[in-house]
Amino acid sequence: MNSPKDDAAAAEMRARSRFVLLSLIRFSGAIIALAGAVVVGRRLVEPAEIIGGLLLALGAFEVILLPTILVRNWKKQP
Repeated sequence: MNSPKDDAAAAEMRARSRFVLLSLIRFSGAIIALAGAVVVGRRLVEPAEIIGGLLLALGAFEVILLPTILVRNWKKQP
């Protein structure tokens, strides 16, 4: 059986890990969205609107929806 101090330390470590994960997901989503904007703006590849638009959509999903989905799933866990 774990002591309350061990349980509190484990909960704090889990919270820190989740915070770091959410921060990295948001940061990577912003970078992907920025890359999509650069592709559309500078036409770096042939179908720039399609590829850039897909990158923008993926980045927006990572920044806005994915963290919300993860938090909702974490709250469901016992």
